[in-house]
Amino acid sequence: MQSSRPVIIGVAGGTGSGKTTVAQEIFKQFQGSSIVLIEQDAYYKNQDHLSFEERLKTNYDHPLAFDNELLYTHLLQLADRAPIEKPSYDYANHTRAKEVTRIEPKDVIILEGILILEDERLRSLMDIKAFVDTDADIRIIRRLMRDTKERGRSIDSVIEQYTSVVRPMHLQFVEPTKRYADVIIPEGGQNKVAIDLLATKIHTVVANKSLHG
Repeated sequence: MQSSRPVIIGVAGGTGSGKTTVAQEIFKQFQGSSIVLIEQDAYYKNQDHLSFEERLKTNYDHPLAFDNELLYTHLLQLADRAPIEKPSYDYANHTRAKEVTRIEPKDVIILEGILILEDERLRSLMDIKAFVDTDADIRIIRRLMRDTKERGRSIDSVIEQYTSVVRPMHLQFVEPTKRYADVIIPEGGQNKVAIDLLATKIHTVVANKSLHG
């Protein structure tokens, strides 16, 4: 298998949809195998050249917030069995952190993020494209709970950001990418049947590549 191209799985969906849970559940099912999970969030653009006040205006739900050029290059490197230096993002300072993580090539790559299906180059590298489809009321409740508990945000600020930025960006950029998905998973991480089916499909693709690679 070592010489064949890795299997690349894309897991997309809106904020609070459960896409991270789905990606992590699939990752768990392959534990002990050659697998890596890469988050699109690690590839937010470097904003060192901007003042802190300007960085605060960043729209993190817009495709232009991501350095997809670097992400695409890194996926190609991993596909060629070369290691990468994955960036990390400093949310407190709204720019890329100094730390990087060395990622070794693996047989299975799970790429997770809200807008991974929006970029045609990224889509072209994926063997399986999944979209986690969860009702908007569930997603806003999950975001409220996460941002107030984990990020110290006020309820008012979360709701204001959701209605002014997150929701319109979801409708404009995230929701339309559902049409590119091979698999649509309703209700995210709660959907054990869909996760098991997707994991079974990945096993099949990996086995086929192993045979013909």
